[in-house]
Amino acid sequence: MDDNISIRLAYSDDIPVMVKLLGELFAIEDDFTIDTEKQSCGLELLLQNSHSIVLVAEIENTVIGMITIQRMISTAMGTYVGTIEDVIVAQECRGSGIGTKLLDAAMDEADERGWGRLALGVDLRNTKAIDFYQKKGFSTSHMGLMYRI
Repeated sequence: MDDNISIRLAYSDDIPVMVKLLGELFAIEDDFTIDTEKQSCGLELLLQNSHSIVLVAEIENTVIGMITIQRMISTAMGTYVGTIEDVIVAQECRGSGIGTKLLDAAMDEADERGWGRLALGVDLRNTKAIDFYQKKGFSTSHMGLMYRI
């Protein structure tokens, strides 16, 4: 399967399948519920924003994974940084290296743009995801995410 996986920039035609993938992601996390209209709107905004990276993984022209990163300015770092928000691979394709390819491609793109640090949030109960990110060089922070909606 590994040779058939390609990573590319996402485009608007990918939104319906990316919303479906977000549904799988949100099913893992208690903080979010799927609202296809909101997720479609959010993805379209990301795709229109030149300071965002939206990549998809596909096999034989079928999108089976995605990752999004948004640029921010960090006063602590004194430069641009990236925040990874969505990383998901379709359930039936997990464990085959697709997440690694997506994350590697996103990190390469962020490096090319000169972003000094990447941050992400992860459900603290998702030990597989935590282990995955740690293997890719991410370390646990004492900063926690809080939301005001």
